[in-house]
Amino acid sequence: MDEQTGGQVVDVRNIPKAERHPKIMAAYNALPAGGYLSLLNDHEPVNLHKEFERNLPGTYTWQATERIGGDWEIIITKLASTPAPRIMTNTAWLGEQENTLDGAIWKLEPDARDLDANIIALQPNQEIGEHRGPDLDVLIHVFEGTGTLHTEIDSISLNLGDVLYLPARSRRHFVAGVHGLKYFSVHQRKKTLGLMPTLRTKND
Repeated sequence: MDEQTGGQVVDVRNIPKAERHPKIMAAYNALPAGGYLSLLNDHEPVNLHKEFERNLPGTYTWQATERIGGDWEIIITKLASTPAPRIMTNTAWLGEQENTLDGAIWKLEPDARDLDANIIALQPNQEIGEHRGPDLDVLIHVFEGTGTLHTEIDSISLNLGDVLYLPARSRRHFVAGVHGLKYFSVHQRKKTLGLMPTLRTKND
């Protein structure tokens, strides 16, 4: 490590491939803002670059140079101490799009996150069958269309702009209206959770 510049050389050419990304990310995360890595690799790390773009857009610079012999040197400079706030999608735009498939049309993807979130689109009269929810609370915002939420004790009409609170383990059964239904769903992250139960039409 260069104490004055915050530079660090990370040579992964002779370590197993499965260990490379964790080693690189650990070294990068330990850098101060303004510090940099000089990464030495035996190939151009395209997938690593995609990982940086997915998790750290706008907060680093990437300068890749192929060296004589086929090795690569990548200078990765850390511009900010944490990932930066950013716009992920736009529900007004998504609401205007025609969808021919049911299910998740967007999901939150950064690897280091505390939340799971997605956007679900249902065609007219499509259903998410009755099921018990996960062991955590879920918040839903309806931004396009209408529908009905059948609970354990009653049915709730869903309209544009509604925000629903689904307590942990509560039973729920969604049915899209005649113009379909789109909603945003968010909850605390749980890696083993599947947000999208089996879909079926009302005629199934």
